[in-house]
Amino acid sequence: MFVTFEGLDGSGKTTQAELLRASLAAEGRSVVATREPGGTPLGEEIRKLVLGGTAMSAWAECTLFAAARAELVERVIAPALDGGSDVVCDRYIDSSLAYQGIARGLGVDRVLELNLRVTRGLLPDLTFLVLVDPEEALSRSSPSDRIEREAAEFHIAVDAAYRSLAEMFPRRVLAVDGSRAPDEIAEEVRGRLRQLA
Repeated sequence: MFVTFEGLDGSGKTTQAELLRASLAAEGRSVVATREPGGTPLGEEIRKLVLGGTAMSAWAECTLFAAARAELVERVIAPALDGGSDVVCDRYIDSSLAYQGIARGLGVDRVLELNLRVTRGLLPDLTFLVLVDPEEALSRSSPSDRIEREAAEFHIAVDAAYRSLAEMFPRRVLAVDGSRAPDEIAEEVRGRLRQLA
């Protein structure tokens, strides 16, 4: 099973990814948890480059994220799935669709095509989109990277982009209310996964 978590920085997606990893491991399942960008030595270097503060064009940003994702699939995600492990990933393709495809105006189809090529078509079985009001998300996080420091209008555009992705891909992208207590959200996540099994 390949499950990803998406949402604005400060939405609680990272917390939910860790709660799911712990829950699956407690059931005795083999679980690999990872994140984007990162999760591999190359991915972590790309993370520093793309989030570290240097201004770059939208396509440069998009292709750097895709390169990190290609390495993560090749080195971590595909081998784990092939070996019978579950994979829980904090961000994946939908981040690029929301941030670069929609909010930066590159186009969902073009960004999706690039990412499907570099990941050999690997999509999650389920993506949980943790939704919170952009103002609440910003208040929960302390902007520490180039993208987090974007203007509020950009974060509002990303939130709208994520909501449109949930409408575009309703069988794979499930929106959950991130304003609730973390344990309550985690219980909903586990319930949705039991329906999938």
